[in-house]
Amino acid sequence: MADHSVEITEGCRLPVLRKNQENEDEWPLAEILSVKDIHGKKLYYVHYIDFNKRLDEWVTPDRLDIKKLQFPKKEAKTPMKDGLPGSRPSSPERDVKKSLDLHVQSASATSRGKTLPTPKRKAESVSLATQVTAATPVPSLPSSAEASQASVYPTMRDSSFSIKSRDEHEPLTSLTTNGTTSIQRHLIPPPPGRKRKSCGGTDEMVKMFQNNSPRCSTIYLLPGEDSQDSSDGIPSAPRMTGSLVSDRSHDDIVTRMKNIDCIELGRHRLKPWYFSPYPQELTSLLILYLCEFCLKYLKSLKCLQRHLTKCNLRHPPGNEIYRKGTISFFEIDGRKNKAYSQNLCLLAKCFLDHKTLYYDTDPFLFYVMTEYDSKGFHIVGYFSKEKESTEDYNVACILTLPPYQRRGYGKLLIEFSYELSKVEGKTGTPEKPLSDLGLLSYRSYWSQTILEILMDLKSENGERPQITINEISEITSVKKEDVISTLQYLNLINYYKGQYILTLSEDIVEGHERAMQKRHLRIDPKCLHFTPKDWSKRGKW
Repeated sequence: MADHSVEITEGCRLPVLRKNQENEDEWPLAEILSVKDIHGKKLYYVHYIDFNKRLDEWVTPDRLDIKKLQFPKKEAKTPMKDGLPGSRPSSPERDVKKSLDLHVQSASATSRGKTLPTPKRKAESVSLATQVTAATPVPSLPSSAEASQASVYPTMRDSSFSIKSRDEHEPLTSLTTNGTTSIQRHLIPPPPGRKRKSCGGTDEMVKMFQNNSPRCSTIYLLPGEDSQDSSDGIPSAPRMTGSLVSDRSHDDIVTRMKNIDCIELGRHRLKPWYFSPYPQELTSLLILYLCEFCLKYLKSLKCLQRHLTKCNLRHPPGNEIYRKGTISFFEIDGRKNKAYSQNLCLLAKCFLDHKTLYYDTDPFLFYVMTEYDSKGFHIVGYFSKEKESTEDYNVACILTLPPYQRRGYGKLLIEFSYELSKVEGKTGTPEKPLSDLGLLSYRSYWSQTILEILMDLKSENGERPQITINEISEITSVKKEDVISTLQYLNLINYYKGQYILTLSEDIVEGHERAMQKRHLRIDPKCLHFTPKDWSKRGKW
């Protein structure tokens, strides 16, 4: 459908033919990222607008709808501020000077007896928490538009959850669908006109009682003993440390394009989803070969065969700290095994878009999950974590390789990371932002783990069973913010008779039981042989 008389350049947008999940033809709008000529035939690398980058691909001209071609818009010239024609735009220093002049004028106006609006204190102007008086009803949850405006990439530093009295509301941090977090002022609004009782602290007591239906239960959130508040209530900026940090290279056209066509890893051939910084001379190969034990990359099958005669590894380097059945976990120090760690990061970057690769692996530990057979231990997935994390991160990066996805290995990796946190005596949380698939996996794991705790509560001496949010966090090693966000996501929190309650409906209980029946792979703590190390006493790791 392409008209060869019209030149299609980078930046153009037009509908492109592709197959959807039902194998039906569709014409989504796509952007041309690159054009190349092979033996006189042009190929176009397209990104489908509003689709994940893993679907980007090279297409032939016959798949382009040239009739609806949109040429790239020219960038507008920088507007000039208060200047004569031809003068340069005003600099930030001049803007600051203007603002200072305004302050001087305001001061002079005040001295002449004119009344000016009293400015609010600085602390009030930067506070994200809404101050509510005792007579003011609790406001409703923010709309989706408000939530999107408040979206940030926090480090979760100094953040905690508390249900406070009417006049001391603090913002609550919760996960959103895009892996970021949004600031929500309150959990659930009370009924209109009903006065709210004071509930303070993070140790909210949870009382469970059975309703008339034996399949439905309710949990009361009552006042606790203590409260841990954020130091400033304002999320901090994205962290920019470590070997895998927030990706800020989307403007680079090179990193927006897949550079590897196919990877052969053991008995599997993988189609990469995203760019990975392998050496440029290897990007022109039809197939990139990897040793499945040391992950070294080679340019041909013959080179791989020669390498296998010299490679003595039949499992990842490092210590095997867990084995049950055919599943094993190996702990790998990024400082002691740099080559393997860097090769692992290069492979992982092919399937992770929200991180950027750096080669400083020293501050990281890598936990590789393998499946054993007669030929050796084959990599299934892995997660990494910082040796020292001030933000209580127990996972920096997590991946299940595509051939092993949708088989329960993702939840097994997550469960193992929390099992390590239990041994360390800490609560942990994954580094944000999470990818779309990572967020789905974590939400599913958190939901099943928390519901498992709540449904196992039993009454003692005829009294209603009780548990606190802190106790749930300590039992599961899931950070309190993640516990609260999961309860919100499941819509379990309601306001009833002056207090917050958690209601487990019959549908939630039945759905949880069905999910647990399908979850065959679980971590057995008895098979874990792990001794945590105090990395703060080891100098430079």
